[in-house]
Amino acid sequence: MTDVLLAVGTRKGLFLGRGRKGRWEFTGPHFNAEAVYSVAVDRRGAVPRLLVGGDSSHWGPSVFHSDDLGATWTEPARPAVRFPKDTGASLERVWQLRPAGPAEPGVVYAGTEPAALFRSEDGGESFELVRSLWEHPTRSTWVPGGGGEGLHTVLTDPRDPGALTVAVSTAGVFRSRDGGRSWDPSNTGISAVFLPDPDPEFGQCVHKIDRDAADPDRLYLQNHWGVYRSDDGGAHWTDIGGGLPSDFGFAVAAHPHRADTAYVFPLNADADRVPAGRRCRVFRTTDAGATWEPLSAGLPSGDHYGTVLRDALCTDDADPAGVYFGNRNGELYASADDGDTWRLLASHLPDVLCVRAAVLEP
Repeated sequence: MTDVLLAVGTRKGLFLGRGRKGRWEFTGPHFNAEAVYSVAVDRRGAVPRLLVGGDSSHWGPSVFHSDDLGATWTEPARPAVRFPKDTGASLERVWQLRPAGPAEPGVVYAGTEPAALFRSEDGGESFELVRSLWEHPTRSTWVPGGGGEGLHTVLTDPRDPGALTVAVSTAGVFRSRDGGRSWDPSNTGISAVFLPDPDPEFGQCVHKIDRDAADPDRLYLQNHWGVYRSDDGGAHWTDIGGGLPSDFGFAVAAHPHRADTAYVFPLNADADRVPAGRRCRVFRTTDAGATWEPLSAGLPSGDHYGTVLRDALCTDDADPAGVYFGNRNGELYASADDGDTWRLLASHLPDVLCVRAAVLEP
């Protein structure tokens, strides 16, 4: 029996779902009235740990954790993520929480606004600023995107704990091969159509990156205009958006098991951020972007205006895979068959900011 935990971060709290035999039960909102931009499910320990980046309009941002699947929550007495005084910066929000691989069981990364990377070695209870990226020579010329200057993507490499890839809006992709001691821009082939030089070394508005299930060197990237693939770990990028109705969007998610398979949710344009053609459709590639197919069985068939944000599309690791997305209409959809068919799990939620799913051990 597959037991799936589904975490849905919204503008006004966190909702937790448990799915068994196709039946779902939800609790929430946890962190009532707080914006939840980031969630992680860390299954490396004896029990799963949930990590949540909440943002209270009164108390400010914080990172919480739960070791009982959300029944109770702990907030450290000292803020888990905070900028050292000498940086002159203060935390606006935590955009990303990412547990490292099994070789580093206590390591969790956090991506923040202002754009910075933090590292924890105690399971996310306390974090330290990765100064090498904060002090990168290009940093003084990074420019905030429309949603702010956020480090929103952190990818670890299952083969090498020292290999890290991050993405910043709007500085682009940066890679480290030495555990974060040094970083290089990694944007060759990614266009920045909004800049005088459309092919800069850095300055691209990358929206999200994910890694292929079978080939760790294959990455999929959704840009501010452009969907790309890399076959060399991010050193070079190739445009694969030609078969889509629009190559503007925020989200991209790789299939958890199938090689060459990924999902995107195209939007009309940067100036018209609604589903492409005003149709609620997820697009899937099974050949690494050579072709794309629309997935809409069970989704609304009429005009639709629900925008899917960068972290609001995800997969679980079941077989067949569950695929999930939430939108700014407050709708939550799920597929239990790799995206072939869909069902509405919840509606009238607050604005959905992030969705995370994981299969729990029976």
